[in-house]
This record gives sequence, C-alpha cells and structure tokens, in this order.
Amino acid sequence: MTRSTERQSHVLPSPPSARVASQSVLSAAQYAASRHAVWLGAAAIITDQVGRVLLVHPTYRQDDRWLLPGGVVEPGEHPHVACRREITEELGLPDLPLSGVLAVHSLSPHHPDIRPGTPCPGETRYVFDGGTLTPDQAKAIRLPREELSEYAFLETRDAVQRLRPVDGQIMLAAYRARLGNTATAHLADGWHILDVPALDHHDVHVRYRPLWESPLNRGPVPEPLPVQQAWAWCFVPDGRVVLVADPGPRGALPMLPGGTVEKTDGTAEDTLHREAAEEAQLTLTDPVRLGWVFDETGAVYGAVGPNARLRLAARVTGIGPATVNPATGHPFARLLATPAQTAALLGWGPPRARQARLAAETPQEHWGLPTARPAAIEKVPVEGMRLI
Repeated sequence: MTRSTERQSHVLPSPPSARVASQSVLSAAQYAASRHAVWLGAAAIITDQVGRVLLVHPTYRQDDRWLLPGGVVEPGEHPHVACRREITEELGLPDLPLSGVLAVHSLSPHHPDIRPGTPCPGETRYVFDGGTLTPDQAKAIRLPREELSEYAFLETRDAVQRLRPVDGQIMLAAYRARLGNTATAHLADGWHILDVPALDHHDVHVRYRPLWESPLNRGPVPEPLPVQQAWAWCFVPDGRVVLVADPGPRGALPMLPGGTVEKTDGTAEDTLHREAAEEAQLTLTDPVRLGWVFDETGAVYGAVGPNARLRLAARVTGIGPATVNPATGHPFARLLATPAQTAALLGWGPPRARQARLAAETPQEHWGLPTARPAAIEKVPVEGMRLI
C-alpha cells in the first residue's frame, strides 16, 4: 500500500451499518446530547410604500446596532409563529401576514460579529416577508419602550450602516429575494451558498424617491414648455423591461434608459436612442410617448425653471456587448425585470406603480408583445442578446 493510499484510507467514511451500530449503543440521552444544537431566530423584512426597510433600535444592546423586527424562537415554537409573536410584541401590529420565507441563514459559533464572551453555539435564522405597510399601519406602530427605543424606515444603503455587518448581508439578501422574485436565499455567515442572484451580484439597491404625486399628463407637452429629460420603458420580446444600474462605492442604483436632452438632439426621441445605446447598448424602435411630468423648478438641471420630463415606451430589437462607462470606468449593469419589479426598484411607490401599469399596456397594444409573466430578475449577458 502506498503512502498516499494510506492517507486516503484514514478519511474514508464509516459504512452506514457501522454508523447505525454506533448509534444503537447510545442511550436516548447520550444520542440527544450528541446532536448539533444551535440558537434559532426569526425576523421579517417590512417596508414602507417607497421600499424603505423597517429597523428597530433595542435598548439592551451594548454595541448600539439596530435590528430587523423579530427575535428568539422559544423552545417548542415554530419560526413563523415566533416571527408573528415578535411583530405583535415589538410593533403592536397583531395581524400582519407573512407571505413567505425570503432567507435562511446559518451563523457559525466563532463568527467575528458575535460579541466576545458570548457562548453562542451558532444560529439559524429565518427571514420572512412581512410585506408593505400602508401609511395608517406605519402610524399605528407602538414600541415596548423597555425593549425598543425607536424605529425607522431606512434606505438599504443606510440600513446596512446601522446593522452588524453580517445582519446587513442577511437583510440585503432577503430583501433582494423579494424584489427579484428569486428562490429563498440560503446563506452561511452572510454569504450565498448557491448561485448568487442578479441583484446581489451587482449590489443593486432601490433608487428611493419621495412620494411624488405629480401626475403623468397624457396629452402633448405644451409648446412653450421645454422638454428637459426623456427616458423609456424599453421592452424585450417577452414583455420584460431593460434596467440599467451604474455601480458605485455604495452600490448600484437602477434606472430606466434615457437621460437629459442635449442641444445636439433634434427630438426627445433622439435623446432616448442616444442614451439607450450609450448606457445599455440597446437598439430601439417604435418609441411611444406615454406622457410627461411637470417639473416646476428644474433644480437638478441647474434651476432652469419649469420644464417637462418625458416618459416613453419603446421596443428593443437588439442588445449589444456591454461597454465601459467612461465616467466610472465600469460597465453599467443591465437587468431584465417585469414592469412591476421595475416599479419597485425605482422606488416612487404608488405613482410609479401606476405608471408601470400604463407602460405594461403599451407592448401588446402597439407591438403585439405578451404581458410579462412573473419571473426572477436576470442579468443581460455581457456579450449581449440576440432578440427575435
């Protein structure tokens, strides 16, 4: 027998019969003591109408870190029951439904985020989808002051700064599973153990906006009012929309293709074609004007005064290979999402959702494209896509 064969023989697993025989000689108490034991926790992703995540600030933590609503699963309690109980106790919301499991996380006993001196055997945590609160529900939150000092709805990029690093990783993975309509995220010490979904791969965050109720005007833009911006819901043949996201030091923020109207652009449609080609390497055809939004000040354009922001829909006939954005040195992330997913990622709440529904009617009416079916958000391949 060679030395290498000897080494291999020492690591061969015991036959199943040997393991059964070994277990059979243990008493019930000995067998129970030999089983792996961990703490069990349950938490929820709860958002407001523009997609900000609810965090609570505990009074009992020495590190001043915030938490997702939730807590310890008590002996004999199921995780979903514990999560509902904790939401009722912590927030005073007794009837909040849990619609699914977004993430399951395994924390090892010696993870650096465990407070020194804590005899933690490891933890398994379930993160549930607690849905979106209406303004009335948010106003009804009542905290147990002896346990929680305050709560806040936070942008995810701010929320991760208030959480322990591993808790921030869990929160982002769970929330992105909800946004991206992907399967339950399975994590170990904060990292995906299966394929990394598109939103996590590109570190995409919701582009939060205020609840802007400025209506979408359906008629033509009045003649004296300049069009300062043009962007579009760009549809591929299966009814999904192309999103672009520009990577940055705090993550990538999604947007629809389009941008500022330049003096060299003959029309707003020319702006759209130019920007879509530059940002996402899209070839577009048949742009349709959905309407325009009134901007009273034009503050983001240097206080140019009253102007119109044009909203369009267009059909994508080709997606070329990704190119580098000269401003950042990185290519834009390109994603395929349903109109509803797009509305959630753009973070305007109900006004954006209404615009998404309007946009979703356009492909079938004008180009005979199907309504997008619920699906996971996907990356556009770096090499582009051939569309038929």
